[in-house]
Amino acid sequence: MLASATGALPRHGVEVLASSSVYETEPVGEVLEQPDFLNACLRIRTAHDPLGLLAACKRVEAELGRSVGGPRHGPRPIDLDLLLLDELTLRCERLRLPHEQVSSRRFVLVPLLELDPELALPNGLRLADALASLAPGQAVRVHSPPLTPPS
Repeated sequence: MLASATGALPRHGVEVLASSSVYETEPVGEVLEQPDFLNACLRIRTAHDPLGLLAACKRVEAELGRSVGGPRHGPRPIDLDLLLLDELTLRCERLRLPHEQVSSRRFVLVPLLELDPELALPNGLRLADALASLAPGQAVRVHSPPLTPPS
């Protein structure tokens, strides 16, 4: 499903420049009785503004069978999150950039840092430092190699 999403993004004005490896983690949140999660991060280029990019991601999710609703952190075929957009800080009802939990989730930090080990938030926090400060916990295992951006 991650490869399908990567392949669908260009049809919605989102160019995929690079992908991290795909990582597997145990479910987090309220619904623990579900298959393990697969996570990857993409570096992209787009002419969309932030809300336009969010709308493009929601269209891809819908194309791939995600329905609106359901339990928070529950099973879903695909979940596309916007984590960072250059140095932009944005707070509105529909979107927060950087993503509010980007620096506290190991399953986000590991693939992000694979793409750019020097990555930092607009406030200057280095994501490598954020990862190093997390308490030991959830295992993040490589599941498969990076997704291939469409040619």
